Formats: sequence, C-alpha cells, structure tokens
Amino acid sequence: MALVTRVLQSDEWDVWYDHLELAFGGVPETPEERDLYRSLTEPRRSLGVWDGATCVGSAGAFSFRLSVPGGAVVPAAGVTMVGVAPTHRRRGVLTSLMRRQLDDVRAGGEPIAVLTASEPEIYGRFGYGTAVYSLAVDVDTTRVRLSVPPGTDGVRLRLVDPEKALADCERVYAALVAARPGMPARQPGWERQALLDPPGRRDGASPLKCVVAEAADGEVVGYARYRVRPDWELTGSDGKVEVYDVDATDPAAYAALWRYLFEIDLTWHVRAYGRPVDDPLLHLVSDIRRTRTRTRDALHLRLVDLGAALEARTYGAPLDVVVEVEDAFCPWNAGRWRLTADARGAARCVRTGDAAELELSVRELGSAYLGGVTLTSLAAAGRVRELRPGALREASRAFAGDVAPWLSHRF
Repeated sequence: MALVTRVLQSDEWDVWYDHLELAFGGVPETPEERDLYRSLTEPRRSLGVWDGATCVGSAGAFSFRLSVPGGAVVPAAGVTMVGVAPTHRRRGVLTSLMRRQLDDVRAGGEPIAVLTASEPEIYGRFGYGTAVYSLAVDVDTTRVRLSVPPGTDGVRLRLVDPEKALADCERVYAALVAARPGMPARQPGWERQALLDPPGRRDGASPLKCVVAEAADGEVVGYARYRVRPDWELTGSDGKVEVYDVDATDPAAYAALWRYLFEIDLTWHVRAYGRPVDDPLLHLVSDIRRTRTRTRDALHLRLVDLGAALEARTYGAPLDVVVEVEDAFCPWNAGRWRLTADARGAARCVRTGDAAELELSVRELGSAYLGGVTLTSLAAAGRVRELRPGALREASRAFAGDVAPWLSHRF
C-alpha cells in the first residue's frame, strides 16, 4: 500500500501523538503534558504520513514570532513533533515531510523556520544551521559566592504561587524579547508550558516554586522558577536547587534572584539549564572554575525566504557584499544576492548578476543569522569562501550581534 502524506484531522490527534511517543522511545507522557500539547497543536500545520490506518511519520509547526537582531519580531515556523516509525526508516518519509513542510512555510509567508533537534546531524541536509547555543551551569554554593551590583539589597523578594504570579512574570518576559535575538514572543497558550508540573515528573523534587523581585513601587521586575531536590548524606544535607527560569529587567533584580537561589537552606548546589551563553551570572560568581559549565546546540534555523529574512534584521556595520548561496533543497534561494546595509543597519537584499564576493550555503547563513555564530569562524572551518579580499571581515562584523542569541523556552 502506498504511503499517504496529508494534513492532520482533529479526530486523528491521539493516533498521531501515539506515533510520536513511539518514535521517541515509547514512554507515555503524563496526562498533563499530553493535554498541553494537544491544546498547542495547530492541526492545519500538522502533517502525518499514513500506511493504511497506521501513522508512520509526523511533522508539525507552531506559528511563532522570533526576535532578530535590531529588535524586530519576525514570523517563524517552529518545526516540531518530527518522527518516523522504526518500521519505515530509509523510505524517504522524513525527506517528504521536510519537502512538504518547507513548501507550506514559504507559501504562508514565513521567512524563517526554526527547530530544536533531538539529533542535530539530521537537519543540516535540509538547510538548517545551528544558530543558538545554550549554557548549563552547576554551581557548588559551598565554594562560590556572588558579587552583586549596587541596589541589590534594595530589591524586595517575595515567594508566590507560580499560577498567581504568571501575569506578572509574562510582563517581564515580554519586556525582554526585543533585546535578545532568538527569543520567541510568547503566543497564547505557551505561558502554560512554564507551569507544567506533573507530580510524576518530579522524581523526588518539590513542586514548582516561584520567587518574584519587586522594585520600590511594588512593580514586579524579575522572577525565578525552580524546584528543590532534598538529599542527605552522613555528614548532613546535600540538597540541590534546580532552576528553570530567571528573568529580570535590571541587573540588581537579576543578581538578587540568583543570590536567593544560592542561599536556600539545606542546599549546596544550584543547577540551571538552557541559559544564554553570555549569561551575566558568569560575571557575578566568585569562582568560575567551581561554576561548572557546558554548552550545547539549542536552536537550528533555516532561511526559507532568503531575501525577506536578511532584510528583516539589522546589521552592526555598513555593508555591501555579493554572496553566492547554495541551496539544493530550496532552490528558490540559490544564486547571487547583493546584501547592503546602511549606517543605521537597515538592509536590502536583492538578486544580482554581479561577481560573487563570498560563497556559502544557506546552512551557514542560518547559523550566522541571529548574530551568535561568526562568518569568520565558519570560514575557518572551510564553510565560507572569500572571493574578494576584505569581504569576509566586513560581512562578519555586520552580522555579529551585541548579545548572544538565546532560545528562552523549548518547543
């Protein structure tokens, strides 16, 4: 029987999601998790590959808006729920899903697509480049102290119910989006993801807790969400603080929140995942060696409409360069483009017949797009080729950002 690829019908969601759980190891999600992702799924953007009545492949997309250098928030397809049944490997199922999905994204007018990869090596062949990295930290708080900025002692901290504090926390989050590329502007329903707290997933840790930071007038200017994992040894307590979110609109509130997390009674470690690689915490700690860090890929990005995507962001220096772009999977992007940016960073990107000055693939442009990966580093790996002396340095400076891009919540 021939395989059929089609848009998901609402009454097929359970079968479709059962397939996805199987593709990711077969461990059922909790009812709370399943209900949340059912509510977030956009059926018209969800694809299934069917072998008769059996779903053997899936791919979906969320309608996101992603911050880019310069502060604009750009429509982006948040690619998700990609899986192929183990019985149907090596039959072109994933390629057909990626082909259909990128065609649909282009038709819908979204200039970029983004995803988080369970296996990063999969998506390069479809034109995705690693654009954002994240930082994990594990701090021994018996050996590390914080040096906080002036004003920290004046910040009021208040322990609150995460649900009741949600609106205040979302206001803080929204205020930060334009300042750091890679952050998704929170779409309706996604605020619930941060509060997902099924007891079956706590593994001995406490329920989710929330502390807010308030300015002198009582306005909430920061928050942290965390769990405490109690533990005991013969020598006494050895508890750990597991940090999920720390956001604040000023340095004093940010430092006050971290100091609070470092000083929770009966705990000796603070662990946080998914932080920006230039997290200010790294400059607050007294001993960076006792602040163990690890980086990993976080967000992979693809330019779907190359011209529109490159014009949507701003640039850190004036630029006039002709790039030859290779894009076998989305050939409408392939060829020569002249990218110009004025002194204010505003850009124009148009087709040209002029001689190329840089050569690269759409994958490298995706990596450099948010300003966190330099074109010079990609050139050092042989991924970008300079055809006019000086063109690489000029383009790399213009693409680079002032802050590292950050994926502030997973999807």
